Amino acid sequence: MLIGIDASRAVPSERTGTEQYSLHLIRALVRLGKEAHHFRLYFNQPPPKGLFERNERVEWRIIPFPRLWSHLRLAWEIHRHPPDVLFIPAHVLPLLHPSRCVVTIHDLGFLYYPETHPPLARWYLCWATRFNARHAQRVIVDSKATRDDLIAFYHLEPQKIVVAYPSGAEGFTPVKNPFRLAQVRQRYHTGESYFLYVGSLHPRKNILTLLEAFARLHKYAIIKKDTKLVLVGKRGWLYQEIFRRAQEDDLAGKVSFPGYVPTEDLAALFSGAVAFVFPSLYEGFGLPILEAMACEVPVISSNTSSLPEVVGDAGLLVDPHNVKELCEAMARLYHDPVLRNELISRGKRRRRLFSWEACARQVLSTLEAVGGFANAT
Repeated sequence: MLIGIDASRAVPSERTGTEQYSLHLIRALVRLGKEAHHFRLYFNQPPPKGLFERNERVEWRIIPFPRLWSHLRLAWEIHRHPPDVLFIPAHVLPLLHPSRCVVTIHDLGFLYYPETHPPLARWYLCWATRFNARHAQRVIVDSKATRDDLIAFYHLEPQKIVVAYPSGAEGFTPVKNPFRLAQVRQRYHTGESYFLYVGSLHPRKNILTLLEAFARLHKYAIIKKDTKLVLVGKRGWLYQEIFRRAQEDDLAGKVSFPGYVPTEDLAALFSGAVAFVFPSLYEGFGLPILEAMACEVPVISSNTSSLPEVVGDAGLLVDPHNVKELCEAMARLYHDPVLRNELISRGKRRRRLFSWEACARQVLSTLEAVGGFANAT
C-alpha cells in the first residue's frame, strides 16, 4: 500500500503547533508501518538532514514551487503518480486530488472568534475547512471538541470523523541542573521568578487578558516586584496591541518576549517557571500543555474548547474572559507549594495518557480503510 503524505509543513526549523504535529505524526507513522506499507513524502523544499529517514519503504519527492504549491505543484505530482491514499496532516487538500484522501482539521476557532483573524486569512480558513470536510473520505481531528464543531457547523456525518489525540512533549523532560536553569534564565532575561506562556502571539491566544491579570498581581503586591511574565512564541497576526500593552507603565520591564525558543532551551524555561499559563480563547488541542506537564510545571488553562480534554484534573481551569479568575489562579500557584506539587504529580500521570504511537495507530488504521488495504488483507 502506497501512502502519500504532504510533509511540507514539517520542514521549517522554527515549528509551531501544526508543524510539530506534522513532524511527529509522520515519524510515528513510518515507525509503525510494516513491510506492506510504503510512504511517499512530498516536500516543497529539501528537508534538513536527519529530519526523516529515507529507505526502501520511505521515498521522498522534493518538488519546489514558488506559489500555490499544494494546488498546483503537489496536485500535478499526485495526478502523474497517484498514491493509494493521500494524507494531508496540516494544510488543505489540493483542488485536484485523488478520490482516496484523508485530512486533519485542527480547529474551527475562526468561527467562534472571527474578529481575531485578518479578513483574508479568515476567508481562506473558512474556504479550506469546508473544502477539506466535503472532499476528504475521512477527517482526522485532535479532540472531541473539534469533532462536535464539524458536526454542528458543517453537518459532517459522525462516522466520517476520527478523533486521534496528539501527544506533543517530544524531547521534553524536566531540567533539574541549577547551572543549566540559571544559564537559560540569563539568556532569555527571565529573572529568578516568572510565569510562562508558550504559543504564537495573536489575539485568539488571549494574551491581553493574561497581561491584565499579571498587571493586577503586581498592582496589589500579590507577587514580588521582580517576578516576570515570559511570552515565548513567534509573532502571528494583529499582535501590535500585545506589545503596546506590555510597554505601559504598570508592566514596563516586567514582560519578556524571547521569540521562538528551541526545544533544548524551552524545556529549561518550562522547568524553571512558577506556572505555565495558557488562557487561549479556543484550541483544537493545546500541545504546550503536555510539554509543560512533561517538564513538571503546574498548568493554568482556559476551560473552553478542547482544553479540558487535555488538562483533565491536572491543572487549574479558568474562564478566559475573566481577568479576576485568572489572576486568582496565578496567585494560588505562586503562594501554595502543596497545590503546585499536587498538580505536578497529576500532570506527570496525565501526560502518559497521550502518545504519538497511539495517535499514529488510529491514523494508519484510517488510511488503510480509505486506501482499501484493510479489505485487501
